[in-house]
Amino acid sequence: MKKITYVTGNIAKIESARQVLEPLGFEIDNVKIETPEIQANDVVDVSKYSAKWAANELNRPVLKNDSGLFVEALNGFPGVYTHYVDDTLGEDGLLKLMDGINNRKAYFKEAIAYCEPGGEPLVFEGITKGEIDTKKSGTYGWSWDFVFIPDGENQTLACFPDEKRWKFWSQDAYRELAKYLEDK
Repeated sequence: MKKITYVTGNIAKIESARQVLEPLGFEIDNVKIETPEIQANDVVDVSKYSAKWAANELNRPVLKNDSGLFVEALNGFPGVYTHYVDDTLGEDGLLKLMDGINNRKAYFKEAIAYCEPGGEPLVFEGITKGEIDTKKSGTYGWSWDFVFIPDGENQTLACFPDEKRWKFWSQDAYRELAKYLEDK
């Protein structure tokens, strides 16, 4: 069984990777370490840089992801600045920015980078579409879960407990990674 280390402390990300990769014979463990994050215009570039650094630092194959919330009416903002905006403006600030805006379409873009020591990272992407609510609601999750309504639903992610909430996130990136690893 080949082991891959997910560089994250987010249990939802770890479980998503395990669900897709472990049936194929890959063991997913994790380590939570700070990795350098470059300033870039795309979450793909951020995840690639961090994955390469982590693979070489830990001397083992790793997964590293970066994600962002992209709001159509705000020209893709906050995008790669999602974590910073969450820390500074939060959900209330985003709702204030969108006050009076009818176009509430948004999506989360997740870039999962796989890298082996000494190698170049490969990136697999997933998109979760939805919209921004006009108010915060729900009691589960954190951050944008309180304002993001996934496509096909009429309530925010925060209205769903953990065991249901993770199912709304796109698994496309993990499936593409699994296909790559199987074909390798």
